[in-house]
Amino acid sequence: MFSSDKKLGIVGGGQLGKMMLYKTRQWDIYTKVLDPSKEAPSRMACNEFVQGSLTDYDTVYNFGEDCDYLTIEIENVNTDALQKLEDEGKIVHPKPSVIKLIQDKGLQKEFYQNNKFMTSPFALYASREDILQALNTGKITFPFVQKSRLAGYDGKGVAVIKTEGDIDSIMDVPSVIEDMVAIKQEIAVIAARNSQGEVKSYAPVVMEFNEEANLLDLLLFPADMDTYIADKAKKMAEDLIEKLDMCGLLAVEFFIAENDDVIINEVAPRPHNSGHQTIESCNVNQYEQHLRCVFNFPLGETTVHTKSAMINILGDKGHTGPVEYTGLDACMQKEGLHIHIYGKKETKPFRKMGHITVTNTNLEQAKTIALWAKKQIQVKSLQLQS
Repeated sequence: MFSSDKKLGIVGGGQLGKMMLYKTRQWDIYTKVLDPSKEAPSRMACNEFVQGSLTDYDTVYNFGEDCDYLTIEIENVNTDALQKLEDEGKIVHPKPSVIKLIQDKGLQKEFYQNNKFMTSPFALYASREDILQALNTGKITFPFVQKSRLAGYDGKGVAVIKTEGDIDSIMDVPSVIEDMVAIKQEIAVIAARNSQGEVKSYAPVVMEFNEEANLLDLLLFPADMDTYIADKAKKMAEDLIEKLDMCGLLAVEFFIAENDDVIINEVAPRPHNSGHQTIESCNVNQYEQHLRCVFNFPLGETTVHTKSAMINILGDKGHTGPVEYTGLDACMQKEGLHIHIYGKKETKPFRKMGHITVTNTNLEQAKTIALWAKKQIQVKSLQLQS
C-alpha cells in the first residue's frame, strides 16, 4: 500500500474519516473519499474527493469500482453496492454483511441474544400504534427506551419514555423497545481484528452523556473501575468481534448495572467518538489500528501511556449557520490540552464540531481541566435561529 498505485476508498467523509486520513498521509497511501457534502471534513486530506450519496446503490458502486480496498466511517451506507464490489474481488472491511446487521438495531439485539451476549430485555415493534397497544395491554410498562431500528445516530432515533406524560415522544418507526436498566456506569471498549484473526482491545472508557441531546459529554480514559469488570468488558468486546467474524474496529458500548452485570448496549463497526483520546493517550490510536485491520497489518500496541479526559465541542443551542468559535485562545494556554476542530463550516444545535482531549498523570485533574474548557468554549453563528 505504501507509495503504490493501490487505492483505499472511504465511504463517508466526516471527522472520523478526516482523522483516519492523518495516518494515510503519513504512510503515503492513495485515498478516495465519498461524501454527500461538498464541504466534508475529509475533502482536503484525501487524494480524490467525490460528492455523492452514501445510500444510493449506483453512486457507491461507481465510487468503489477503481478502489482496491474499501472501508467506512459511518454505518448508514448502501451495503448492497459494497457486497457487489466485494463479490467482484474488492477487499471490503468491515464486511457488508456485518454492516447490514449492525445498521438494524433489532438484528443487533437478536444477534446478542442468539449468541448469548448479555443485553437488556427487549421486544420489536413495527409502528407507534403497535407500541401504544402493547402499553394498553401491559406488555410494555414504564419506564422504557424506544430506539429506531434504522438510521439512528448521535442521540437521534432514541426516546426515553418514563411516564404517560412522555407518550407524545414515541416515534412512528419500526423500533426496539428496551427495559430501562438501572445502571451505575456507561463504558465503551474498542476492539480490533485483522484478517489473520489477531485481536486487541483498548482499555475501557467511562462515558457521561448530555441528557438533552443524548450525546457523549465527557469521557475518562482509562476507566477508573474494578479490574474484574474492566477485563470482563474487554473479553466480551473481543468475543463479539470474533463472533461477527469482522475485520476493523468494533466500538462496544456497555451498561454496568447496579449488580455489576456487564450489559451490551449497542455497537459501531468503525472508529468511534469513544476513541478520540487514543490519539494522545496511546502509541497506536484507533484510526491507525483500523487501517492496520483493513490492510491486514500486524495490530499495534494498545497500552495507555497517558491518562486523559475528552469533551465534545458541540454547537450551541439556538445557533444555526456559519460557525464562529470563542474561548479557544484561553484553552490554548493550558498545558496538556489538545484541540481538534473538524472543519465543519456550518454549526447547528448540538452538532459535533470538534473535541478537546486533556492529558494528565492525574485523571481527576484532567477531568477538571476538561470541564473548565467546556465552559470556555462557545460555538455560535451570527445567524440566530428565528
